Amino acid sequence: MSAVVETSRLTKRYRDLVAVNDLNLKVEEGEIFGFLGPNGAGKTTTILMLLGLSEPASGQAKVCGFDPTHQPLEVKKRVGYLPENPGFYDDLSGRENLFYIARLNRIPADEARRRITRLLEQIGLGDDGERAVREYSRGMKQRLGIAEVLIKEPQALILDEPTLGLDPDGASRILDLITGLSRERGLTVLLSSHMLHQVQQMCHRVGIIVKGKMIAQGQVDQLGSAVFKERQWNFLVEVEGRVDGLESDLRALHGVAGLEARNRGWFLRCTRDVRPEVLALVSRRGLALLQLRSEDTTLEDIYLKYFREA
Repeated sequence: MSAVVETSRLTKRYRDLVAVNDLNLKVEEGEIFGFLGPNGAGKTTTILMLLGLSEPASGQAKVCGFDPTHQPLEVKKRVGYLPENPGFYDDLSGRENLFYIARLNRIPADEARRRITRLLEQIGLGDDGERAVREYSRGMKQRLGIAEVLIKEPQALILDEPTLGLDPDGASRILDLITGLSRERGLTVLLSSHMLHQVQQMCHRVGIIVKGKMIAQGQVDQLGSAVFKERQWNFLVEVEGRVDGLESDLRALHGVAGLEARNRGWFLRCTRDVRPEVLALVSRRGLALLQLRSEDTTLEDIYLKYFREA
């Protein structure tokens, strides 16, 4: 595999503000990379530099083998970019908007029509292509935006908060669409998102940026092992019956490093396997054990841990 996106000490300053600080980033061919961080962390600034829309103060970047600062048109030919709020002509139909983009990309008319018809079906707007975009919901506009960036058949996609403002079902549909397209076409995807649960499900690797600096990068399980060295076991405990004082007893067990109340029980973060002790405790109290399930570290756990330490 070769890197489609790669930066070396990429830095952007606005007077005294360092928006991106010595960023080293690598996105491999065919992977979906989750670019995570709070608002103002530097995600969008990084994306603009990768596209040649903003010039770095120092450092280097390569996208599809080209320097976006000196060869921005070569990058734009090969990369599809979906901003947070994609813009369309509201008085034109979805199909007409896509045809306009095709003309800008110098795609022959007959080929553009074929691509547009295929894309509208693929994104689930086959029956809505003739409707004016002003009648589209936000989710429909986001899907149309994905079709817009795909019409030039790019090598890579850069998506900046593609699920922003969508309800959970709409967000899930967009992310499923992105995953399917990446798998079917072998597309490389750099995805900026706050949807941590969905990102964990779809991304091969993630990078966490805080205050302009990349503080962690890698596979989710590797990051979890690195940040929670002292916490190797997580358990969800659910019981039925009189639980007065049970929380205190669970917290006092040797190896329980943290405890959080849940709907019908507790989530335990442990330095060792405490299941035998939990079972014995529940049995002594005469309670019914509904669930004692091992749970892996989530991306949200990792993100919050890194963010707080940064």
